[in-house]
Amino acid sequence: MHLKNSKIIVIKIGSSLLVDEKKKIRKKWLISFAKDIKKLKSKNKKVIIVSSGAIALGCKKMNYNKANLKLEKSQAIASIGQIELMNLFSEIFSKFKLNISQILLTLDDTEERRRSINAKRTFENLFQLDYIPIVNENDTIATSEIKYGDNDRLASRVAQITNADTLVLLSDVDGLFTKNPKIFKDAKLIKRVNNLIKDIKDINIKGITEFGSGGMNTKIEAAKICNLSGCNMIIANGLYLNPINEIERNDNCTWFISKTSKLHARKKWIISSVSPKGELIIDDGAKKALLNGKSLLAAGIKKVSGKFNKGDHIKILDNKKKEFARGLSSFSSREIDKIMGCHSNEIQKILGYVSKSEVVHKDDMVEI
Repeated sequence: MHLKNSKIIVIKIGSSLLVDEKKKIRKKWLISFAKDIKKLKSKNKKVIIVSSGAIALGCKKMNYNKANLKLEKSQAIASIGQIELMNLFSEIFSKFKLNISQILLTLDDTEERRRSINAKRTFENLFQLDYIPIVNENDTIATSEIKYGDNDRLASRVAQITNADTLVLLSDVDGLFTKNPKIFKDAKLIKRVNNLIKDIKDINIKGITEFGSGGMNTKIEAAKICNLSGCNMIIANGLYLNPINEIERNDNCTWFISKTSKLHARKKWIISSVSPKGELIIDDGAKKALLNGKSLLAAGIKKVSGKFNKGDHIKILDNKKKEFARGLSSFSSREIDKIMGCHSNEIQKILGYVSKSEVVHKDDMVEI
């Protein structure tokens, strides 16, 4: 397996990679990491970074001990640390002419379909603008009930909604071992996991660092999410300089291979939705366009039935009222009622606000 086959790569870096045990920022490491990203970008890879470290950097700035922080205080510290984190990335990445942007997500942003579609579009637009999204959990408003709980799970959800090919979890261990390598000398690195249930059933490793919140269990949970999304996952040691190059050169890591195809995963995600909320009847021209892989535009819609919101699951019927596709609507039924049969460039004038031109985007549609 190689990263060279991946078009979209999500890389998660833990706080222990940015801040050492003495609470010093590991600038030399971050510079080497930026070089790796520059190299990936030169090969036309789209890269998303999921970075921990806001609370660690906030604690460093305020001279607090993370272990003693209560939730409401940690939210404030995250708010202070988030600026430190982005300043750090901005300072280093700008030296390599790498543009960065910030995305803060809460659990609902990826779990609720409508919001996850919005997030997906934001990532796509940032790629078009040649910016690298740097993602973190929005710790300033997250409570224990609405948290991902760790950035491994957040990273796997980001990989899922962006249709990433590979998720790289940079950790402080080389990968998944047969036993805990920090305790047992005879622990062996498992290089490939082809079947998540069979290959790891006898393994239970828990590990925690001062700044990190995710042990091996959270990484296995992330692997399960990736597996269902048609995305491969790597657990690798990020403590090396040029950690991505290290993976490519030595392959001293654990690959979790997904057997699910991307298309199949997406189809399952759309079709397995609860019963569709409404229907659109479209003309023959629109049907032909859809069968040729195009998105559904307002001009081709003849009738809308049912009440639904933006992001809801709907049926698409042809002129003979025969269902031939399903998808996620970019508009509510009320909006479609106003714009159906109209040209896309008229939508803003009719609705009175800027919105998308596709009623159902091709990526959010599945032929039955």
